[in-house]
Amino acid sequence: MLARDHSPQHRELAAEIVRFTRRSARHYKRSRISWGTRFVDVYSWGLGIGVSLTIAASFVLALRNEIANRASTTGSIIGGQWLVLPEPVLWTAVTFAALLIISNLARKLGPMSVNGAESSWWLTIPVDRRPMVLPPFLRKVALTGAGAAVVYLPFSMVTAGDRVPLDHVLAALSFGVAAAIAVILAALQQLAVIGPQLLGPRLGTTIAAAVLLACAVLPALASSVWPTALVAVAAVGLLALVVPRAGQVRGDELVRGGAVAGHAGASLFMMDSNEVLRALGGTRKKVDGGRAARYYARPVQGPLRSLIRADVVAFLRLNPPVTPPILWLTACIAILLVEGGLPEFAQLAVIVIAGCATASGLGSVARRTALVPELDAMLPLHQSLVQTSRTLMPCMAMSVWMAMLCSLLVLLGAANPALIGVGALAGIGMGAGTLRAATRTPPDWTAPPVETPFGPVPRAQLGSLMRGLDVTILAMVPLLVALYLGYVPMSVVAVQAAFSAGIFLLVVLMRPKRS
Repeated sequence: MLARDHSPQHRELAAEIVRFTRRSARHYKRSRISWGTRFVDVYSWGLGIGVSLTIAASFVLALRNEIANRASTTGSIIGGQWLVLPEPVLWTAVTFAALLIISNLARKLGPMSVNGAESSWWLTIPVDRRPMVLPPFLRKVALTGAGAAVVYLPFSMVTAGDRVPLDHVLAALSFGVAAAIAVILAALQQLAVIGPQLLGPRLGTTIAAAVLLACAVLPALASSVWPTALVAVAAVGLLALVVPRAGQVRGDELVRGGAVAGHAGASLFMMDSNEVLRALGGTRKKVDGGRAARYYARPVQGPLRSLIRADVVAFLRLNPPVTPPILWLTACIAILLVEGGLPEFAQLAVIVIAGCATASGLGSVARRTALVPELDAMLPLHQSLVQTSRTLMPCMAMSVWMAMLCSLLVLLGAANPALIGVGALAGIGMGAGTLRAATRTPPDWTAPPVETPFGPVPRAQLGSLMRGLDVTILAMVPLLVALYLGYVPMSVVAVQAAFSAGIFLLVVLMRPKRS
């Protein structure tokens, strides 16, 4: 352990080291990029962003008018609302969920972190670390706040059509500052100010969630400037707690955050969603072995039964907690009960998004085993049997989740009870889609992009990215048709069974291509 000197002289030395590193990196990047290349990149990005913003603005205005002119139960997929959820409550809950996601991502990526080269050089020098980690942290806070404000502006225009333009701007500013507070709270947890050492992990997380809940209410009170001023003062106060302590973050925590952020950033750049999920999910330290201990202790005969038991045990130990599926289930029901009624396509879109997100979260085991496919080839089993074993638990879990969702929809009057069976069958195909997504091939970057009005579009790379998501959405098509019709014909049940069986056979019989 090196004793770090916090004197002003060594603090200035640390700042000079940081400036030298940044200056050298900028000089290196500029020497490798010509002005012509920069102009082409700026022109392409500007054109694509301009066209995308125009289309997004048209969509936002159309959706805003559609919601404003809709009656409370007209066009909903449920027959009658026996429970009405006020719109402000729903939109506040959505805002709170977004803030929790920002805080969770900031905690995993490390609000204060260093990359590999910086950890090898900077962390070994016995000087104050604050000049090294504080400027990037402040940039993260500012960029997060600015991006959140820009994203929240169309959301405010859609969900609150009675506001004047100034109120929309104030609401966006309030949410932007609240997003910055979410990052600052993650930094406080990283510094153990509200972390395990002082308050305990659960109490610290509860305090952070309570602060974010209070911040989530403020954008709905945008009729005056006081909510925005209040959340800004809170952000400044919390930031004042972080700035003097920025150099006290442990070195292993800085390296961990930089490794996760680098892994996730490179995966996003390479358009590999599996690697993104592996990067974000690799920070979980708790592995539950108690769920599968008794089942694992039972005797088993034959390689297939042994493999199935191993996959079941791995699923029970490594699968994410049940909170996200329950939250997505709640979101599907809440969007149907909102006062004023949302358009049918919006309600169906939320159900599709929830189903895809839940199915993706159940593919932890498949994504880990797909890293070393040579191990599966060594098993004394046919490849289709190995794929079947990998798919059993995701299919069963998704079938249960979809049956629960459809049961609630039947209680709300969306369709007759046969919808529960259709949902259970759809869950089989959706669970099989998780294995197809986990075994997708890496994007082929040798294929040239296609020129479109939005700019160059990497068609081959997007095709690889959609692998798995395509069959997940396809498995839900008969269910969506039944919800749109309001009842379940026998033909829909037959088509749903055929779709799910076909998708399952396609996944387990098709040998994935290897690059």
